[in-house]
Amino acid sequence: MTKIAALFFLLICICSVHGIAQDTLPRFTAVAKANNRNVISWTNPYRSITQIGIQRSTDSLKNFKTIITVPDPSVQQNGFADTKAPSAPIYYRMFIALDSGKYFFTNSRRPAKDTGTADESFLFNDNQRIKFSDSLSTNEVRALKTAPNEKLYVVKRRNIYTNIPESGFKKFRDSLLYLTKDTMLYVSADSILIKPFEQKEIYRASRFVFTEKFGNVMIVLPEAERKKYTVAFFEENRKPVFDIKEIKSTQLIVDKSNFVHSGWFWFELFENGELLERHKFFIPKDF
Repeated sequence: MTKIAALFFLLICICSVHGIAQDTLPRFTAVAKANNRNVISWTNPYRSITQIGIQRSTDSLKNFKTIITVPDPSVQQNGFADTKAPSAPIYYRMFIALDSGKYFFTNSRRPAKDTGTADESFLFNDNQRIKFSDSLSTNEVRALKTAPNEKLYVVKRRNIYTNIPESGFKKFRDSLLYLTKDTMLYVSADSILIKPFEQKEIYRASRFVFTEKFGNVMIVLPEAERKKYTVAFFEENRKPVFDIKEIKSTQLIVDKSNFVHSGWFWFELFENGELLERHKFFIPKDF
């Protein structure tokens, strides 16, 4: 009795797996889920694919429109959940472009009723993949299977920064998405563009030279009685404005009218003839 129960359980498992398995290109799986959600999934063992588009129509032969273009045609298992399909009978097909310049359309198919609890962890990945047309010849399919891997180029600031093998691409991608603030953009089948994160400048006023609440320039030099200080002021374009030499007071206020106009100004503070600080300050427009 125990053997019969075990055999029955095994048959259920086999049937369930068969019911949810993803088709291998040029075929794909279309399943109608609950809440008007159609899941399109596939397995892609081929290479040399540069583009894939998922198309939808209410007619099995015509009026197909692309609803999504897959950004990365190299993920081995992938899928897409269509949550905006109309209530009318729907058909799906794939558009596939190859690196040779050829392109194909798969046969169309309607979503089948869901008969299992498929693992959908592959859905909604940014690196979704691609499928093939049933019109491919045997030689063309064989060529796709045996096509060598091309190198992936990392382009940084529009220059090739480094090369990475296909096996290392996903790890590299995850490090960008989850461990850094850099932005990675898909350029083509074998190229990506990295936009390094640039921290926005946060202005922090100098503790020696700054504007006080009335917009005048305050110079604070605690050791002015023991050391020799000189400060030179410049326009934002570094054009000299004026200098103050041999400052003897620990606190000195320079009237904002001396700077003629509002805006950003630079200063260089020297202590005993050596540059102590180069910084900037802002004079508000209120005079």
